[in-house]
Amino acid sequence: MAKKKNSQFAIIGLGQFGTALAKRLYEMDKDVLAIDIDEEKINQISSYVTHSIEGDGGDEDVLKKIGINNFDVVAVCMGNKMQSSILATLICKQMGVKYIIAKAQNEKHKSVLEKIGADLIVFPEVDMGKKIASRLVNPNLTDIIELTDKYNMIEILTPAVWVNKSLTEINLRKDYAVSVMLIKRSDGDVTVTPGGDSILFSGDSVVICGKNEDIDKITSNFVDVNKK
Repeated sequence: MAKKKNSQFAIIGLGQFGTALAKRLYEMDKDVLAIDIDEEKINQISSYVTHSIEGDGGDEDVLKKIGINNFDVVAVCMGNKMQSSILATLICKQMGVKYIIAKAQNEKHKSVLEKIGADLIVFPEVDMGKKIASRLVNPNLTDIIELTDKYNMIEILTPAVWVNKSLTEINLRKDYAVSVMLIKRSDGDVTVTPGGDSILFSGDSVVICGKNEDIDKITSNFVDVNKK
């Protein structure tokens, strides 16, 4: 049976991460409730979410009053306020929230959030730092998504030595043990699960999925590949 899509989200804490998350979910036509103790932040986001409430996200009475357990997903984004973040996560867990995302400040914070039952813990600044570092070292890398602890998905611009060659000729599966998920053409066209006879052209992007160590082999060769 297919999982039910999440449609109702509560965002607790409106720092940069929480604000960006709330706005993007609302843009995707989701029902979004934003909660923050700062009146100015609530006023600033009120036009970009379904509902906004000025209140302490770490206060059990506040969360009970808004029926926090009725939301499909609650994102606790008070990463800079560790005690409040932990308290809000714990209250949401005890109240039966189905899925809790929590922003962590450091590994110690992450460890506590894991123990009290957060379903997903994120380090936005750390993750962005890793992405930027990878792109600085490898100019062809346009995006990287961590799927699990063992698997990544990356998008790269077609290296010079791959141009005008088919996927069979490049043979990434054999040489790197990775799979090409799709090809994004320079004109905007997209080929999903391309066949071995698909030709790569200059300006195309390739989305590749595989184990982290195999992805690393490709990214470490970007610069060298283009020098050949």
